Parts: sequence; C-alpha cells; structure tokens
Amino acid sequence: MAKIGIYGSSFDPITNVHLWTASTVAHRCKLDKVIFLPCSSKRKDKRMKTEDEHRWNMLQLAIEDDSRFIADDHEMKQDAWNIYTYDTMVHFKKKYPNDEVYFIMGADLLVDIAKGEWVKGRELVSENKFIVMAREGVDMLSTISRSAILRNNDDGSTFHLVDKGLAMEISSTYIREEFAMGGEPKYLLPSSCYNYIKKHGLYSR
Repeated sequence: MAKIGIYGSSFDPITNVHLWTASTVAHRCKLDKVIFLPCSSKRKDKRMKTEDEHRWNMLQLAIEDDSRFIADDHEMKQDAWNIYTYDTMVHFKKKYPNDEVYFIMGADLLVDIAKGEWVKGRELVSENKFIVMAREGVDMLSTISRSAILRNNDDGSTFHLVDKGLAMEISSTYIREEFAMGGEPKYLLPSSCYNYIKKHGLYSR
C-alpha cells in the first residue's frame, strides 16, 4: 500500500517553495507520491490571466526530474463551481483504492474548515486524513481543539501536523508581480519554468 498526498494550488506559476514543501512533506510523512493538482480556471467570479496550457506545461517541467511527483489535471478540466475538496478526495480514493490518500493543506485552510466555511466540510474531515503545514500566526493544535468539527473527527491520525522549520512563503502572486514590474525572480522558481515564462512572455504587462 502506497501513501499518496494530494497537493492543490493554482500553480500560476509553480515555485521553488511549492517543490520544497512537497519534498519536505513527502520526506517527513513517508509519502510515496505527491500529486500536484492545479485548480480549475473556469470560475464565475474571475478568470485566471494564464492559460491552462501554460500552467500545465510549467508544472510538467518543474516536476519531471522527481519520480515522487505526479501532475493530475482532474480539477483543471472542470467548472470551478462544481468542484469541492470532498468530491476531489472521493475521486482520488476511487482512483487509488488500495492506497492511503492524504490531503495536503496549509494551516490557514484548517482555520477555514473549523469555521464551517467549506462545503461538505464535516464529511470531508470525517472521511479523510490530512497533512497540515504550519502557517505563521496559526496555532494548529488550538485550532483543532476549539472546533467541534475538527476535534470530534480526530482519532489521533486524522491530522498530521508539519512544521517545516523554515518560513518560506514566496507566493506565485509575488513572482507574477515581479515579472510584470520588470523585477528578477529568477531563483524563486525552477529555471525551466523561468525560461518558459520568458519565452512565452507570461506575466508581463
């Protein structure tokens, strides 16, 4: 039985912090695979400025040298308003029925679930296991203990709390802004992705 982590984000673009985080989580939690899951761009409230083709190509370039990493376009192909994390986890548990599947998320999302802000949040927590990455200013243990949804569905193995030990939170937004303003974010993302962005003129104004 393999241990698989589902790691969702916009990956617009994927950054070295995304890769470092996935590698750290895989090492600490003994994961065999990490599935990178780009979110859907098909939203009612706004559209992403980057075409799915480019996000997908950059993701493939970024992970091609690490056999632990897999890209999956399950959510990318769907309408955003029809996608909930609960249903995504049902999909992957069916896809990998003999494996142990975890949802990887930041502690800020744990806070949102605790507040009841996620659709099917109660079902999500009761039927799945999570790897929660520390975020500055969020007390993960306290968040769980203060939330009826979280504490009553924690059997001791529901939440694997990971403090990466180093605050590296360079965002995709920061990188996009640097490209747009003529900055130089070269060493914040894989060189293959940096070159791809330059070649296709992405994020420039």
